Amino acid sequence: MTEFATARWPGIAHTPRTPAKARIAKAILKPTINRVPVRLTMANGTRWGAGDDSSPEMRVVRPRAFFARLGADTKIGFGEAYMAGDWTTGDGTDLADLLTPFAERLTTIVPVPLQKFRVFVDKKLPHHQRNSVKGSQKNIEAHYDLSNELFSQFLDPSMNYSSAWFEGNETLEEAQMRKIDAVLDDAHVGNGTRMLEIGSGWGSLAIRAAQRGAKVTTITISKEQAALAEERFAEAGVDVDLQLVDYREVTGEYDAIVSVEMIEAVGEEFWPTYFQTIDKLLAPGGHVAIQAITMDHHRYLATRNSYGWIQKYIFPGGLLPSLTAVDQVLAEHTTLAVTNQRPLGKHYARTLKQWRENFNANWSTINAQGFDETFRRMWEFYLAYCEAGFSTGYINVHQVAMSRPSEG
Repeated sequence: MTEFATARWPGIAHTPRTPAKARIAKAILKPTINRVPVRLTMANGTRWGAGDDSSPEMRVVRPRAFFARLGADTKIGFGEAYMAGDWTTGDGTDLADLLTPFAERLTTIVPVPLQKFRVFVDKKLPHHQRNSVKGSQKNIEAHYDLSNELFSQFLDPSMNYSSAWFEGNETLEEAQMRKIDAVLDDAHVGNGTRMLEIGSGWGSLAIRAAQRGAKVTTITISKEQAALAEERFAEAGVDVDLQLVDYREVTGEYDAIVSVEMIEAVGEEFWPTYFQTIDKLLAPGGHVAIQAITMDHHRYLATRNSYGWIQKYIFPGGLLPSLTAVDQVLAEHTTLAVTNQRPLGKHYARTLKQWRENFNANWSTINAQGFDETFRRMWEFYLAYCEAGFSTGYINVHQVAMSRPSEG
């Protein structure tokens, strides 16, 4: 464990000392994994799992540490054990391929009699990750301000950090432009449109909108992203008003409001505020288009208050909505309603696969920027974990168009 890793992720610097919980975890895991078509190979050669020699292989390198982490924190310990190197994939096994059978069975993998004990392993979302104005700033900095250079090593040249929309064998960048154009089309963005973008990213959507002749205002609370976006606006020769403000602080009136994969960082508590702000800023006859990572409503209800590995290590304060939850918030707190939605889940799986391939291919450059092996394993697990979720439909992503029904 390096000094960098110990300081950044103290939770994996030392193996938990929970022998009783470790024994329980081992007792539960064996019958559970014996219903999954994978091979789990222990350091001593013992094999578990319902898979054969052609199935994805998971190798437990340090069984004692692996079960200790799993026992200490069932939902988070699995990913932490990968970060720590307690388990890895077998030769020739892709990490996403290994995680996919688990994702396919995520709601049923734990035997029914044991599911009633979920209340004892689910941790509530920590208060310090609450998405207040100040809290949102800290949560965004934890991920998006890591390094522009880091993101440039695995994203396409347009620096889009959201699902693409593929048709055929085009490049990732071309698929990202199709995604952006679909959002702009849904929001009716054209020449003279006063457009607000909530969540600038690195500026690709704002550039595209400005090239259509729109009068673009884009907001972000990421200083790193804002700095690079301003450079890209200058290079593209477009006039974009970029503001470093929280969405709750925006004023004005806009014909179109767009937001790509930003609602996941809003937090359930602030969804009414988020959509009320959009409603307040939208001019009569205006249109809204958002792209949102979603999950089925029953899964959202089951997980809305639980704290997982992704929230601890990747997206603090994050929560995925369901389309039903969005409809309910709109109906109860705004004059807006959904007019159309487009699912792109399989496209996100393909996007994530390309990001992970780029990340691994450029690891030596990323490593030279100061990111260590623990970070590599964390990021690899994050990308593969999400890819498995989208490829199996456990999570999805939708482009959602909204307007005021009375205005069409």
